[in-house]
Amino acid sequence: MDGGASYNPRTVEEVFRDFKGRRAGMIKALTTDVEEFYQQCDPEKENLCLYGFPSEQWEVNLPAEEVPPELPEPALGINFARDGMQEKDWLSLVAVHSDAWLLSVAFYFGSRFGFDKSDRKRLFSMINDLPTIFEVVTGAAKKQVKEKSSVSNHSSNKSKSNPKQRGSESQGKYSKAMQTKDEDDEGLEEEDEEDHGETLCGACGENYASDEFWICCDICEKWFHGKCVKITPARAEHIKQYKCPSCSNKRARP
Repeated sequence: MDGGASYNPRTVEEVFRDFKGRRAGMIKALTTDVEEFYQQCDPEKENLCLYGFPSEQWEVNLPAEEVPPELPEPALGINFARDGMQEKDWLSLVAVHSDAWLLSVAFYFGSRFGFDKSDRKRLFSMINDLPTIFEVVTGAAKKQVKEKSSVSNHSSNKSKSNPKQRGSESQGKYSKAMQTKDEDDEGLEEEDEEDHGETLCGACGENYASDEFWICCDICEKWFHGKCVKITPARAEHIKQYKCPSCSNKRARP
């Protein structure tokens, strides 16, 4: 993993160049080199990580042995989920974690070399002008419009038969997971906080809070903190019908 360990960018432009190189390498792994990448992520092997290098190359390898590592480490064990998901969903999940890793490396350099507020703002602005790896791999920028329309229709139908307007709340949570920031979603989130302040988590029993990710079981229609049922916003994007642990156990019984 010496494809970038000895290279320390010190200016905003150098960090951004480093970011673009690593990003290009990881995009290559998840698109043009996807067959090779898929084969290298053998679930029978130990915890593997996807690394991108400033040279626009990629590598699947074991995590760094030194503690703490010289650079932030990417998501660990991406190979274990390979055969338990559809390939496109697995690649999307790897893409999301890769985006997070790229940002952590870029801002690690920023912190290490003393970037001030304006430097950090300029760096993020430069990074934000590029599509994320997730968007490149999935075409999410176009899909979000269609999915949002679909969720709106589903929510409208669901709210008619449910006095708690759970469908509307679901749309609010979904929009959080997809990180949309238009005025309609902000209005929904404010309405959710007012209307669902008494909604309790089916796992821990605590109240609904608008700043936390929640998910609704499509079977029993109970709401849960994502952290309580170990569901992240990124993972929720790939779940067509969510069943809580209780409902999953009931369905599994003969």
